[in-house]
Parts: sequence; C-alpha cells; structure tokens
Amino acid sequence: MKLNYSKYLEKKASGASLAVFRIGFGIMMCISIIRFWSKGWIDTLYVSPTFHFKYFGFEWVKALGTYTYVLFLICGFSAFLVALGYKYRIAIIVFFLSFTYIELIDKSTYLNHYYFVSIASFLMIFLPANAYFSIDAVKRKKEYLYVPKWTIDAIKLLLGIVYFYAGLAKINSDWLFKAMPLKIWLPSKYDIPVLGTTLMQENWFHYAMSWSGMIYDLCIPFLLLCKKTRNIAFVLVVVFHLFTRILFPIGMFPYIMIVGSIIFFDASLHQKIIDFVSRTFNPFKRKWDLVTRKQTAVKPVKKLAFYTVVVFFAIQLLFPWRYLAYPGELFWTEEGYRFSWRVMLMEKMGVANFKIVDAKTNKFFYVDNSDFLTPLQEKQMSFQPDFILEYAHFLGNHFKKQGHKNIQVFVDSYVALNGRLSQPFIDKSVNLYQEKESFKHKKWIVPFNDEIKGL
Repeated sequence: MKLNYSKYLEKKASGASLAVFRIGFGIMMCISIIRFWSKGWIDTLYVSPTFHFKYFGFEWVKALGTYTYVLFLICGFSAFLVALGYKYRIAIIVFFLSFTYIELIDKSTYLNHYYFVSIASFLMIFLPANAYFSIDAVKRKKEYLYVPKWTIDAIKLLLGIVYFYAGLAKINSDWLFKAMPLKIWLPSKYDIPVLGTTLMQENWFHYAMSWSGMIYDLCIPFLLLCKKTRNIAFVLVVVFHLFTRILFPIGMFPYIMIVGSIIFFDASLHQKIIDFVSRTFNPFKRKWDLVTRKQTAVKPVKKLAFYTVVVFFAIQLLFPWRYLAYPGELFWTEEGYRFSWRVMLMEKMGVANFKIVDAKTNKFFYVDNSDFLTPLQEKQMSFQPDFILEYAHFLGNHFKKQGHKNIQVFVDSYVALNGRLSQPFIDKSVNLYQEKESFKHKKWIVPFNDEIKGL
C-alpha cells in the first residue's frame, strides 16, 4: 500500500491540462464579476441593504458600503491575473479571499455555485497551475511540461463530488415520486417557444426530468472518466447545462461546469487549446520561444500541499453528511442543508410576522419587515430558521436602542414546502430574543407534519 501511494505521488501528467483549467476558471470568474457589476447587483445586494444576514461564526464580516465596488474590482482583476498566470500564487489567494469575503457579507445570497467557486479557488492555491503556458513561465524563462498527476486528479475529484452528491440528494420521494418541485417550476415556463406550451405542461415530462436529472448527476463523473464514453458524456454535460440555463436563472454556473468538465479529456486536447491560444495571441509568441521547457514535472508548492489537499477532500466528503446529526426533516429544518450540493431540490415559501412584546405590560406591536429587509432578504428569511432567529435578535436590539424595555420577540410563521399546504413553522410561544444561535438542533421549529423519504 505504501509503495503504491508513493508511486502515485511520483506520477506526472501534462501541464497543459492544468493550464487550460486555470485559463478557463480565470476567464469565467472575470466575466462573472463584470456581469454582476453591470446588472447593478453590487448595490442591490451589498450596498443598499441596511442589514445583512451573517453565517454563524462569521459575524465579524462587515459590509463595506461603497468600498464594496473596490472589493469587486480586486476580485475581478485577480481572476484576470489567474487566467494569465501572472503572479499566480498571489492572484489566486487574493481571488479566494476577496470572493469568499463577498459571499460572507450576506448569506441571503447563498448559492451552491458560489460555494463551489470558493472551494475550487482554495484548492487551486495548492496546485502548480502556472507551471505551463503562463506569464510567470515567460518571466522566469522556464516552464514545466509536466505537473504531478494528483494535481489534475484533484480537480476531477472535486467536480465528481459536486455531481455525485447532487445526484444522491435527488434520491428522495418528493423528487422521484412526486416530481417536486419540477412539477411547480416547469409549467411556469410557458413563455419558452414551442416547449413552453407543450412539454412543460405534461405530467410525464416532469417525472422524466426528475429521474433523468438524478441519473445524470450520479453517472456523469464516471462517464467522463471513461475514455469510451467521454465524448458522449461531454455532449450530455453541454446539453444538460444549457437546457437548465434556459429554464432557470442560475447565472454562470452552467458555463463554469461545462468549461470545468474539459479537464477530464486527454492532454492532447488541452495542448490543442493551448496551441490555438498561442497562435491567436501571436505578439507573445516571440517571447514564448525564449522559454526553456523542462521535461521533468514541477514540484508542488510545498510537500505539505498534498496533505492539505487530502484534508480538504476529507472535509468535502464528510461535511455534506452532517445533517444526519439532526432530528426532523432536512428540507423543513434545513439544519445541515447548505454546503452539501443539494441543488434546486425544493420550492419553499413562507410568511413570518414578528411581534415585539413588553414582558411586564404585555403591550405589543407588529413589525413591517420591509422597513428593514430587501425583498430577497425577506423571502429567504421567511422559511429558514437561522435567518428567523438572527432577524429576531436584530429586531430586539434595534428596538432596545430606541428605548423599549423588557423586550420579547415572537414570530407567527407559516411555510409551504413542495406544493403542500402551509403549516406552522416556528413555535409562536417561544421568545426568540432569548434563544442563542449554535450548531445544536433548534427545538423551537414546529415538527413537519409529513414525511419525505430518501437520503
């Protein structure tokens, strides 16, 4: 076993594969930042709101006001440098820190693909992605044709985890036997030419999409790994992600996954891509000819890099299963739901009316949530317990500063899940202002009155 392990670490692979992933990742991220800026989302999501929901343990992350634009500029520019492979190590660290900080400002903006970008950029810190076809190689007049094979396998494994865990999450009774929530979402796409008034309205198509989505996610990593099925698998990747992009507003994620999946192809394809880029940017060709090409593999950043990556993947493999430590229905309580690749599995709508009570006089008044929250924040808060608790504490502190005494905060909350009738969500007799956030189960969540079977 030790011998095999040592041999694996000594294996090398073409640096072109890592270079193409670096270029694709950097370009996608740069476009994402530009797109975010152009649509005015920086102001809408991060500058204008007076209150931001925080992840537990990251309350210290503060909104930067108008300086948020500077943060986005730094993030976008570092992504551009990553694509070029210039000052790569510094650039990828700056990108990881700036992008992750942006996502930590307000958890109401959480999306699975934002999480993917953060952990992928963290992983890239430990990979020699600038060893080949980079400005760094030009400046040092030396590039390495090969990199350790495990550095490429690490990216494949991360993509495989995303797909496979997304597939496992779909093995539940709502998704497979009720076609939920696709049965709610697809009929609303009636404005899509031809398909909108035909297939999107058919019950059998809702089930077909549910089952095929589950099978696709479970199988696609293995189909991409196998050389015989790789080409058809990549066609499926393109079709699947472009189709979901047409149906749902999920931003750059489909394109990120399409570009990322190229890593599964043989090095010969990556070299062709490199050659094409090299010919296209001909002004740099002269300087490129002066670079000495090493036939040996570049060494990792440090010997510790491999072990850091091992720990990283141990966390990625185990962390999605933390929901097993909590009682109750996961879709209802959402305890352990985030960061586990549960992609578009539920349609959840809620309403939450907060009541501020004077414990001594029993006088009370209701809160207009729109006085403090944006429409997106209010929507996210209405059906997620940790949001409700944090908002209750914000309200208690706010009115305490205004001079109110003996404050208690109660909420009358109802939630509808995957087409079911709405039902009480939070125990209305619990003073949330006295409850503390922690990793413990929130006992004040009203139990779900139905059952969803599955993983």
